[in-house]
This record gives sequence, C-alpha cells and structure tokens, in this order.
Amino acid sequence: MLKTEMRNERTRHIDQMSTQEMLKIISDENYNAVKAVEDALMPIGQAVDAISAAFANGGRMFYLGAGTSGRLGVLDAAECPPTFGVSAQKVVGLLAGGAAVMEVGQEDFEDSCNAAIDDLQAYNLTKEDIVVGISAAGGAAYVVSGMEFARRIGCVTIGLTSNPDTEVTRAADISIVTDTGAEVIAGSTRMKAGTAQKLVLNMLSTCAMIKSGYVYENLMINLQPSNKKLKKRMIQIVCDIRNVDSVCAEHMLEKADWNIRKAISSNDSQSKD
Repeated sequence: MLKTEMRNERTRHIDQMSTQEMLKIISDENYNAVKAVEDALMPIGQAVDAISAAFANGGRMFYLGAGTSGRLGVLDAAECPPTFGVSAQKVVGLLAGGAAVMEVGQEDFEDSCNAAIDDLQAYNLTKEDIVVGISAAGGAAYVVSGMEFARRIGCVTIGLTSNPDTEVTRAADISIVTDTGAEVIAGSTRMKAGTAQKLVLNMLSTCAMIKSGYVYENLMINLQPSNKKLKKRMIQIVCDIRNVDSVCAEHMLEKADWNIRKAISSNDSQSKD
C-alpha cells in the first residue's frame, strides 16, 4: 500500500480527541512535511537548475496536476506575474478539468489520459519547455500521460510526489519525492503531502526566478505598479537600494515610468546624508 494511503497509528482515535488534542497532533504531523522537503533538497536543486536553464533558452514551465496537487500548481503559477513581473505565459498551471475544478472538486478528471496531452498541445509545447508533474500518490493518469508526452517531445520532466517508485517518478527525468508518510486522515493528501508540495513549488519558482535575474539581493526588482500597496513597496525598494527618502524615490520612479531597474540606474537621486 502507498504510504499516503496508510492509516496513521498516532491519529487512529482522533475522532475521540478534544479540539486542542486534534490541533496538537496535526501540528506535530506538519513538521514531518517540512522535514520531508528538507530531505529532498538535492533533487529540488537539480530541478531548479533545469528550470532556470529552460528559462534562459526562452522556455516555459508547466505545472501539471489533478485535484489538490493541480490546484497548488495553478496557485503558484498565478503568483509568479505579480511577484516577479513576468508574463503569465512563463509559468503555466494546468489542472485536470480546467478552471471550474479550482472551486468545485471533480476528482474523476485525473483519470483522463488524453486531456493532459490536449492541454499541453493547446500551448504549443516545445522541447525548450519544462513540465513539472505533481501527484501526491504518484499515479494520476492526467499527470503521467502529460509527462510522457512531454518527454517524447524532448522536454525535461520533473516529478513531484510523496511516494517512491511510482508512475510519476518513472516518467520524470528529475524525481522529487517528499516522503510525508501516512496522513492524519488516511488518504487525505491535501494535508501533509499538499503542504510539502506547496513548499517545493515555492522553492522551484522562487529560486528559478532568482537565478534568472528577477530578484536583486532579496528584493522584487520587477514589480509592477498595479495597486497602491505595490507602489509603496516599489518606493521602499528604491529607498533601500539608492539610500534616498520616499519623496525622492517616488520622483525617480515617476521619471522612469515606474520601472525599478531604470529608476535605480538613474543619476537623479539625493543621498539621505
């Protein structure tokens, strides 16, 4: 039996626990998700290098998943444009069943082999792209078929799962296995396995974007002025980099059409000192 489907002996009688006992044991189990990610840092690093190489060659990254795994991929992809100022086409999240399944789960979509191929073909997948298949159990047909199709084209494939020696790991050039073990509620991989997946996806996209030049020091250098909060953040970034006050920083950004890179390279600044 897959580890993610096993019963967790520590939570066998969770239905008889007090609220605080439930919370404590769930919190304790969540630490296992963090440890599982730490244990997988080597293949995560290999994946980051492969993704940044794909970006350097003009490629895109596709997250491919079903259910919770797919929703997490869509979420991470959606957060890349506002965080790093990249096109929405640079990181794409594909979910079995499409956008409607983000809000209302319909788990039978994960059994469709042809749907993933159709979804990838709709984006004109090329060998320069990279495909990350996400499946906690490691056997979702939607994910596996999409990864196998990507490999036939010549794409590098990355598999993210919580079980070793699965169809996803066999379809992957780089296999990331976060061994989170049995869930608090048997088979409910939206819990520890999902937490580990979210942590890994954060690492993949963030580190690849850093290596691709979308971050300066630890600052979001490619922010877009799409709301008041982000404008304030951009002003603060220019203040930090150029050692100017907020009035001067805002002036520099206005002259640079709210482009941080242009603003910080301008000579139009005055030191706080």
